[in-house]
Amino acid sequence: MNSLASLHSFGFPLLAHDVMSVNVAADLQAQLSQLNNTAFYILGEGSNTVFLEDYQGTIIKPAFMGVDLVHTDTHYLLKVGASENWHKLVLWCIQHQIYGFENLALIPGTVGAAPIQNIGAYGVEIKQFIHQVDYYDLSEQTHKSLDSLSCEFAYRDSIFKQRLAGQIVITGVTFIIPKRWEAVMHYGELKELIEPCAIDIFNKVVQVRQDKLPDPSKIGNAGSFFKNPVIAMGQYNKLQQTWPSIPSYFVDSNNVKVPAAWLIDQLGFKGKKIGGIGCHPDQALVLTNDGSGTGEQLLQLARNIRDTVFNEFSIIIENEVRLIGKNGPVAL
Repeated sequence: MNSLASLHSFGFPLLAHDVMSVNVAADLQAQLSQLNNTAFYILGEGSNTVFLEDYQGTIIKPAFMGVDLVHTDTHYLLKVGASENWHKLVLWCIQHQIYGFENLALIPGTVGAAPIQNIGAYGVEIKQFIHQVDYYDLSEQTHKSLDSLSCEFAYRDSIFKQRLAGQIVITGVTFIIPKRWEAVMHYGELKELIEPCAIDIFNKVVQVRQDKLPDPSKIGNAGSFFKNPVIAMGQYNKLQQTWPSIPSYFVDSNNVKVPAAWLIDQLGFKGKKIGGIGCHPDQALVLTNDGSGTGEQLLQLARNIRDTVFNEFSIIIENEVRLIGKNGPVAL
């Protein structure tokens, strides 16, 4: 048995039957064949995964590294190994004067996780920059690629979380970044900036995220636990009658996104605890483990928050973090 405590940022002291590293994408098929059809879970940095109990299968830890840069007249093409750290890639781009990722600074996790989640922050989503996603198809035992349109990106969603969930392993991502840079600063604290350069935006995003989000090395957490819900305009207008200060971000003419943190905060969950699991006193979206928490306590608090939000606002909030039980994914 192998410890999972250091493999997921929530830090529960759990075990897995085995942990296997794969350093070269071409070796993936041979490595998986050794498992003899037993259960396995592909794990990146564990910043968006919480193990709730001992995992009975094998953890596969890919180490697909490398950054290759190609120039065109108008764009940069970046081919990046799926196991590269996302924030380190953002830093690399800043250092090489390649701008566009700065709004996505300090998002935890790997490059391979970025298209799965369609990571986004401060008015930017990674789908804007995806050119191609390379992956290994587990059932067909072949290496394949999808272009951006075929990835079926949506808010915090993609084909990799839906139809291809559990069926593929992302091995690399190719990004296409315009050489002509335009600042995106219409969201949140970035509105305070006056004629910023990309480095100004990068520094502001890092500062805000460090101020708002607890460091997983100091207290166990997986960042934002819940996704911001998208609701119909009619429902939003009705909610405004009772909650006139409810904030929103327009998605399109028919739908708006409502901050889950605001909904949770209105219901008084900040600072509330069940055992060693708490709702962070400064950031309602973040659930934490003080070192003594359990998976059952985490589920209990998360479900309590979800159900209370629904009972008060008639809004369903979903977990953004992946929850893994002894045999695989667990529904909240």
